[in-house]
Amino acid sequence: MSTKKRILFIAQEMSPYLELSDYAAMVNKMAIKSNEAGLEVRVIMPRFGIINERRHRLHEVVRLSGINIVIDGDDYPLIIKVASLPNARLQVYFLDNEDYFKRKTVFADENDEFFEDNAARAVFFCKGALETVKKFGWPPDIIHCSGWMTSLIPMYLKTAYKKEPVFANSKIVYSLSPNSFKEKLGASFIKKATISNQIKEKDLELYKDGTNTALNRGAGKYADAVILAGEKTEKKVVDELKAEKGKIILPYKKENEDLADYLALYNQLLGK
Repeated sequence: MSTKKRILFIAQEMSPYLELSDYAAMVNKMAIKSNEAGLEVRVIMPRFGIINERRHRLHEVVRLSGINIVIDGDDYPLIIKVASLPNARLQVYFLDNEDYFKRKTVFADENDEFFEDNAARAVFFCKGALETVKKFGWPPDIIHCSGWMTSLIPMYLKTAYKKEPVFANSKIVYSLSPNSFKEKLGASFIKKATISNQIKEKDLELYKDGTNTALNRGAGKYADAVILAGEKTEKKVVDELKAEKGKIILPYKKENEDLADYLALYNQLLGK
């Protein structure tokens, strides 16, 4: 049995599959660097419709597919696909669903109108990612989330999934990126995000506005460590997090090619 420590990256984007911002390349580098440093690495991301399955050699993992994700009383089938990251011996798992991810744009339509169901899409992805890990039976020592679409995961891990054995020893890292949307996720967001009766109203308090800022505040609060992932991260949110006792915050560095700070953070969380 492997004694390697395990790190799971749950990312909204990652090179070469989807590049919405510069951080897509950073996620790629972090996964490869962690792998080279002797960690056992897996990645989970959404299978947005603009990701070319043929070019990137995605194929369905039949033994993992077949989970139904319930959101606000409705069932949505979760399809899981996998690819091998080029030039690295590690697996990237893609979460797919006909209703949420087949469209050929990511978060807004051709007229740049923010999709009305982005709240449900985010809830589906966050819950789907954690259910996928349960199905793996692969307990991660570190879960590193990046992108606003992953922002509910730190809260879910401390509430709805708190007693799941697979997450018993998981430390949570959240990459706090500059805001990328100005809209709100809508009035039904909190209802949809309440995926379990173990989640109380107070647990979602920071998220309730449904803005990009609110999502970052919530994720930052529940994460064990926060990485500042851009020069223009919101100062108000960063100052709030700095005021929290015991919160580990990794400052943004423009020149961070060797990722030594990231590996040092992971080792700190692993107690090395």
